[in-house]
Amino acid sequence: MNYFNVIFRCLIFYILIAVAYRFMGKREIGELSIMDFIVSIFIAEFAAIAIENYDENIFLSILPVVTLVVVQLLLAKVTLKNQNIRNTIDGEPSVIINRGKVNFKEMLAQRYNLDDLLTQLRAKSIKSLEEVDYAILETSGKLSVFKRDDDKDRTYPLPLILDGKIQDDVLVQIKKDQKWLREKLKEDGYNLSDIFYGFYQKNKLFLIKKENIK
Repeated sequence: MNYFNVIFRCLIFYILIAVAYRFMGKREIGELSIMDFIVSIFIAEFAAIAIENYDENIFLSILPVVTLVVVQLLLAKVTLKNQNIRNTIDGEPSVIINRGKVNFKEMLAQRYNLDDLLTQLRAKSIKSLEEVDYAILETSGKLSVFKRDDDKDRTYPLPLILDGKIQDDVLVQIKKDQKWLREKLKEDGYNLSDIFYGFYQKNKLFLIKKENIK
């Protein structure tokens, strides 16, 4: 009878966890945020405990998993609408290499050493730092790299506005300031708060309004 109970619980939690992750959204394992990772550990632990304690009421074992999923869904909804909360919870991407120059100050702040940088560059088949134009450490810990020969004219898009917030570090990269950006928005008849995403590419500003993503 105990064998049947264990098998039954395994199947129940297999289905429950599959449904839970379906609701929480699709992300690659390597791109999980800190909160996603914590929730994953807790769900796995609760499931293991529930299967081992097969004499316990199964609904009491399911309750913590359901609670975590609900909290994660609510948190995801809040962070989607509020960048400040999102940055507090998930952190912000860090520019590790800017126009070929290594930002050692930012590396120190992120406790990211040179060996970590070189290891991730080698994983992308990059032999030396001289090949890199930009390298950005994402909130997931993944390193995004733009090679010099990928785009000699640096025509790849640079995000200037994210969810109504100006990205000052990107303005510095393109040698512009907030006054220039606000004047461009005014010329096009836009308010900063109306912009969901704005990027700079080939010396042009491209904008996506919030109303266009609903």
